[in-house]
Amino acid sequence: MWRTPVSWPRQRYERRDALARLDPGTDFHEIYRQLALHEFPWDINQALSFALFRTYAVPSIGMLLHETGEFTRRVQKRYDDTGLLLESVLEHGFSSEQGRAAVRRINRMHRSYDISDDDMRYVLATFVVTPIRWLDDYGWRALTEGEKTASANYYRELGRHMGIPGIPATWRDFETLLDDYERERFGYDPGSRAVADDTLALLATFPPNHLAPRAAVDAFARSLMDAPLRSALAYRSPPKVVEALSRRALHARGKFVRFMAVRDEPSMFRDLPGVRSYPGGFTVEGLGTFPTGCPVTQGGDGSDTQPQHALHSDQLGDGTTTRQ
Repeated sequence: MWRTPVSWPRQRYERRDALARLDPGTDFHEIYRQLALHEFPWDINQALSFALFRTYAVPSIGMLLHETGEFTRRVQKRYDDTGLLLESVLEHGFSSEQGRAAVRRINRMHRSYDISDDDMRYVLATFVVTPIRWLDDYGWRALTEGEKTASANYYRELGRHMGIPGIPATWRDFETLLDDYERERFGYDPGSRAVADDTLALLATFPPNHLAPRAAVDAFARSLMDAPLRSALAYRSPPKVVEALSRRALHARGKFVRFMAVRDEPSMFRDLPGVRSYPGGFTVEGLGTFPTGCPVTQGGDGSDTQPQHALHSDQLGDGTTTRQ
């Protein structure tokens, strides 16, 4: 369990200063929890939403997501399940009953599909790098070096519980992995594009996006994608003026948030208006996919070829790992 500071601040920069007094090597969970639920909840949620598109642009990932149909026929549920499972670990901790149950569900789902360790490491890198870069560009402040280190350590721990080998050691190593992987692996695939299109359609339904024309929401989203990502998904670049205005709007938001009151209560993913799959509540054990015919290969034939990504010897069947 993480150590909880005695009190949290009321002034805008005091939380940053309080987090700086924690050790990112041991208190990484509490640091990242404060960043994601109090300091930058909207920004980190947006960054991770756009991280999804980066994973689609890797054909081995996008093709698999398309072939399962989970991000096309049930994109709302898949989006909700992903956020809810990750939030359960973040909120309660890796050693908690809820956190262990969430990791167990994540691992059982992944074992059902033919996912390479390389792709698993890349997806983990998007969780680390995309929020760092988003906050550098649009946040009301950038992350400190200690916060970046804590973020990397948090996802290193998640990756260890998932049995992913060869996890990068630092946030800069994650950044190098992400850039190299995208340079080598980004490419167009029609299935990947279909998954991206359905995700864009979902984002257009989230308040307040639903009040704007769909074309405007799409143009705004494409404005926030870099050129290699747009190229891999075969998305047209928006007019330069639209891209400039979209990015300036986010810069302006960051400057405005700097003067807002400090958040006392956590902003939970499950309370967002865009999360709509479980109006009557949910259990962690019921989230995610329950495919038949394990594992499912990228060809979708349901054969029982062993997947490349599997539990390693240090990982227990309930999703926890032994300490090294």
